[in-house]
Amino acid sequence: MTASFQLGVIGSLTLSVASSVAIVLCNKALISTLGFPFATTLTSWHLMMTFCTLHVAQRMHFFEPKAIDGQTVILFGLLNGTSIGLLNLSLGFNSIGFYQMTKLAIIPFTVMLETIFLKKRFSESIKFSLLILLLGVGIASVTDLKLNLLGSVLSGLAIATTCVGQILTNTIQKRLKVSSTQLLYQSAPYQAAILFASGPFVDQLLTNRSVFAHKYSAPVVGFIVSVLLDRGVRELQHVPRDRDNIAGDVPGSWPPQDMAWYCRLDTPCCMTPSP
Repeated sequence: MTASFQLGVIGSLTLSVASSVAIVLCNKALISTLGFPFATTLTSWHLMMTFCTLHVAQRMHFFEPKAIDGQTVILFGLLNGTSIGLLNLSLGFNSIGFYQMTKLAIIPFTVMLETIFLKKRFSESIKFSLLILLLGVGIASVTDLKLNLLGSVLSGLAIATTCVGQILTNTIQKRLKVSSTQLLYQSAPYQAAILFASGPFVDQLLTNRSVFAHKYSAPVVGFIVSVLLDRGVRELQHVPRDRDNIAGDVPGSWPPQDMAWYCRLDTPCCMTPSP
């Protein structure tokens, strides 16, 4: 492995982590500090930006689109749109620490579902690592002073839907031999449309405030523009990796190619194929 390649990998990982952290912090600042609590609507804007960025990348031949049947795309879009929306709502009603613990908890629970229902086998070292992870999640949860019932329920629903979404994503990628970028490119418009239509109603139900009546001050608009631009940058980071990485992982291998899908859409949006 050459020094230039190692430097490129380090640079890519650093930029990926930095952009992910920036997205979470900007979204949390929007929701909590600047009083923009419309997490579901905000998620739809993230997904619109995701599609626009990938469309530009596709037009520039960074990756080749692949046709996917409508039923699969709609099913995937519904499930993942719901998952991403719930994760962002979890961020809005919980502390950043608890939100990050929610995302980490998705990994062991996904493994548990695959073990129970798909009969997959994982090594003892992986199980031990996940046990430590769960222990950390438990400690962080019981010591979180901002823990609340609504936030906990939203986090639980986010974990459940994201775990199922992870398994569905892995299944679709293997069956159709598509990369996560190709799958996301096809499904992002559906996910954005679902959340764009339902977001204002869901947000008003949870916050008793209307996104249409909100006062969009300069700081709010600035943070929204910044986080959407960061979202575009984050999506472009994954395109070169996915171009030569078409769902080739062996069943039962670790980690699944899509294990970080919810972070990619972290939206605050949240994991794509892990770096």
